[in-house]
Amino acid sequence: MKRFIEGEDRNQSTLFPELLDDYIAEDNPVRVIDVFVDELDLTGLGFEGMAPEATGRPGYHPASLLKIYIYGYLNRIQSSRRLERETQRNVELIWLTGRLMPDFKTIADFRKDNGKAIRGVCREFIILCRELKMFSEAVVAIDGSKFKAVNNRDKNFTDRKLKARMQQLDESIARYMTELDRADREPTLVTEARVEHIKQKVETVKKQMRELKQIGKRMAQAPDGQISLTDPDARSMATSGRGTGMVGYNVQTAVDTKHHLIVAHEVTNIGHDRDQLSSMAHQAQDAIDKDTLTVFADRGYYKGEQILECEQAGIKTLVPKPQTSGNKAAGLFDKADFRYIPAKDEYRCPAGERAIWRYTRVEDGLTLHKYWSSACPRCPIKGQCTTGEYRRISRWEHEDVLDVMQKRLNRTPRASRIRRQTVEHPFGTLKMWMGATHFLTKTLPRVSTEMSLHVLAYNLKRVMQIFGVAPLVASIQA
Repeated sequence: MKRFIEGEDRNQSTLFPELLDDYIAEDNPVRVIDVFVDELDLTGLGFEGMAPEATGRPGYHPASLLKIYIYGYLNRIQSSRRLERETQRNVELIWLTGRLMPDFKTIADFRKDNGKAIRGVCREFIILCRELKMFSEAVVAIDGSKFKAVNNRDKNFTDRKLKARMQQLDESIARYMTELDRADREPTLVTEARVEHIKQKVETVKKQMRELKQIGKRMAQAPDGQISLTDPDARSMATSGRGTGMVGYNVQTAVDTKHHLIVAHEVTNIGHDRDQLSSMAHQAQDAIDKDTLTVFADRGYYKGEQILECEQAGIKTLVPKPQTSGNKAAGLFDKADFRYIPAKDEYRCPAGERAIWRYTRVEDGLTLHKYWSSACPRCPIKGQCTTGEYRRISRWEHEDVLDVMQKRLNRTPRASRIRRQTVEHPFGTLKMWMGATHFLTKTLPRVSTEMSLHVLAYNLKRVMQIFGVAPLVASIQA
């Protein structure tokens, strides 16, 4: 074929380079993986197999298997079977492992047996980034996102789901029994084969009913009243779409606002974020090793006790208050319309009256002070304030912390935008790398290991983009 670029003859002998290293360019990311893993203290991290047995067949060095996994997650290859195939045909992996080709079971068992150590490797890379002075601003954004588990929605049961399923089965049995009664009255309308088929269906439904009753007994003993049959740690969680949900895990991340690196992460099976702020903020503070830290988060993290813990640890939080006021929804004055006067420990209401302290009580473990004004019954604008006799105002004993945070938010009008553009993009990237799928492993510890590999791959790619491969290799070796 003339005027086309032609390939070589398959039967033509070829003189390949004498060195395998000649196939790998100096700016190839596998060189970073190779140097990074070689610099790790794998024994100190707790990897199994670092001290080989004196007898028996020799095993693979943990460093080689770790390199395979990091390469796989960096290139969106998470399956152990696919990694096995890649080690046999991928020149980069052949170079990285020195032509080692472990089978998929060996690769899968390494991830299963070294979960804690692999999570430690993810933290070691954050320490490396800290040594490279990448967290100079000490500002992070925290958010959570739902990731699918291997557990199907039909294999997850809550009290509501169980009752709905039992009702469906009852209706099915009633429908089948009606058809059997019709067959008894008029045998010519229903064939014997159909009757036999219906009887089998009735037995199947009754068996399912017995199984659901057993699940109901197990569910009653579960702490959160929920059972997942495939992955016992996965939980049904609501998502942002109205009336939608998934069975999965709630992944928490703290992302640096300067370089968008995930400095801390945690996998939970709690469907909300209200109790995660303090934990994630402390993890981020430890990761970047700063005495002070500024944290951005969304309304889902707003909880007084969590914000107080952060402030006491030197962590400045910027969390907007949820718009959940019942009075405001009813068109009445909101608590924000009442101005607190610290010097007098009283509130000034919209009508200009004094709402003074009346008593203190403990509700749900919180010490609350109660205030109201004696002028409420004769107030001319009472109809805009309350439907009761008095408008009572509650104030938490540490509410001054929330007031200080609100002033901080008022001085930072772009807080919401900073949070969104910092922490939501990494979640989108990770889910895009995972594809339209779910976690490949089951139970919380193993899912946490899998997530650590995703985060490590994400951070590696970010740092390589910032520094370049060759300078990063030099920095790791320094």
